[in-house]
Amino acid sequence: MKITLYGVRGSIPVPGKDTVKYGGNTTCIGLETPEGDQIIFDGGTGIRVLGMTLIKQLPVKCALFITHTHWDHIQGLPFFTPFFIPGSEVNIYGSFDPIYRKDLKTILSNQMEYCYFPVRECELNAQIQYNHVIERQPITVGSATITPILLNHPVLNYGYKVECHKKTFFFTGDYEPPYNIYDPDDHEFSEYETLLQQQRGQLADFIKHCDLVVADSQYSSEEYPSKKGWGHGSYDTCIQLAKEAQIKHMVMTHHDPLRTDAQLEQIWQGFSSRTDLPQNTKFELAIEGKSFVL
Repeated sequence: MKITLYGVRGSIPVPGKDTVKYGGNTTCIGLETPEGDQIIFDGGTGIRVLGMTLIKQLPVKCALFITHTHWDHIQGLPFFTPFFIPGSEVNIYGSFDPIYRKDLKTILSNQMEYCYFPVRECELNAQIQYNHVIERQPITVGSATITPILLNHPVLNYGYKVECHKKTFFFTGDYEPPYNIYDPDDHEFSEYETLLQQQRGQLADFIKHCDLVVADSQYSSEEYPSKKGWGHGSYDTCIQLAKEAQIKHMVMTHHDPLRTDAQLEQIWQGFSSRTDLPQNTKFELAIEGKSFVL
């Protein structure tokens, strides 16, 4: 598999001279199997460049998996060129919204109404199919098997595990590991902590010995206490996940939009010198445009 990062920024795109190295586009990951199957994870602004790459070989046939429908993960979809080309086939996978009772097609079509965009979804030339995923129910795309798992975020968020030719890739989407809402002195603390340990263990088992994980790491140790409940991980939570699941390679993504290249470099210098990093895991910060081959 070849995995390429087309967008590594969270919340909002931040182009400019201060984000040249790590990139300013919001979340999008492209995956190509050895047989040429094209699989995409999320449609942030990074999907525009990915779309321009795909149309070099027509017709385009691809599968697009949406972790969740917050705007920074779908805002690039109206600019995904294969949508406009006759003969293209795009299978989109994601979640039904149980709160607003909207299906995936409705949610994604809304941002292409005339008041937001000059071309409506119903006017696109590609053949588009919408599919609702079910937790832990595998989906086959060519030679790859993609299995979703629900992860904690303020809206339904699926992490996706890809298995292909005995290699495994996992993307968390936006993920904040659940934390204990009770004080240690509360009677409910121990029971709730047991439940949280079970949940963490289930995720660790799901991605045990994964070859490559791209995980949400928006906050530093100092920032996280004031951001609890916002739905994002930290550098510390990535370390913990790597330890529990014995990850081989951890790439930390969803960089805060306020971070400049210089600040990310400073964070990395401090991170790489930590003594609590698991010895068998390679860590790095996500860089837009970088590829990994498994």
